[in-house]
Amino acid sequence: MAKLTKKHKEALAKIEPNKLYTVQEASNLVKEVSYVKFDASVDVAVRLGVDPRKANQMVRGVVTLPHGTGKDVKVLALVTPDKEAEAKEAGADYVGLDEYLQKIKEGWTDVDVIVTMPSVMGKLGPLGRILGPRGLMPNPKTGTVTMDVAKAVAEVKAGKIDFRVDKTGIVHAAVGKASFTPEQIAGNANELIQTLIKLKPTAAKGTYIKSIYFSSTMSPSIPVDPKAV
Repeated sequence: MAKLTKKHKEALAKIEPNKLYTVQEASNLVKEVSYVKFDASVDVAVRLGVDPRKANQMVRGVVTLPHGTGKDVKVLALVTPDKEAEAKEAGADYVGLDEYLQKIKEGWTDVDVIVTMPSVMGKLGPLGRILGPRGLMPNPKTGTVTMDVAKAVAEVKAGKIDFRVDKTGIVHAAVGKASFTPEQIAGNANELIQTLIKLKPTAAKGTYIKSIYFSSTMSPSIPVDPKAV
């Protein structure tokens, strides 16, 4: 087992053993236990009472964080020439089509989100082996395949994120930065958790929200009382 650093031990000492915190308490504490020298990401991990192997228990969706992600999201808009102007006005960092398809084919993936149109998806299909593993393939379910390109780009820039339950039944999502106020962190976390609750599959039985943990980059995790949400 890796040896704990002095700072990590100090951070651990601030978390009471066996205590389940409220979202607001965890949002206050996650700032205190963040000890890295950069602006750490604040993450939330929610374990759900679902079996992701069953299609009727897959939990996937999008949420617009009210206080943004704290990250400058780089957006590529793969659009036809008639949509280029509105994509640029909405804030897309890269706009075009064939030249960027060629760049991706050559291995370029220096973006966070790709927004495109239904008519372009046929051209993106062959690039699935490059985009899929990186989570960059546009999807109508996450609003990144649409005719309203400007709206999609603006939402992503404003803090819209997509999430999906992993094979162990956990949803991981970044809900801000350590530089955020506790209220901003709590507001974003609550928005994510309430969205997950609304997406509860009818096939899911028993306890749905099994556990919630807050953490920042390299920090110890803070358990949140699922009943408090």
